[in-house]
Amino acid sequence: MAKPRLACRECHYINEPDSQSCDHCGSSSLTEDWAGYVVVTHPEESEIAREMNVDEPGGYALKVR
Repeated sequence: MAKPRLACRECHYINEPDSQSCDHCGSSSLTEDWAGYVVVTHPEESEIAREMNVDEPGGYALKVR
């Protein structure tokens, strides 16, 4: 069974399962406990990106615990 990907508790960016820190913001606060997934391709044109304070394209968790 594949390891689950890790969400950053700070910026919600989805990281690879073996990450030690977030590829987006550098935080070491990563968790497997997240729900929902959104892919932002054009953050400057996205209402969801604005609501989530996302300014870089990528995959983000909607809810992180």
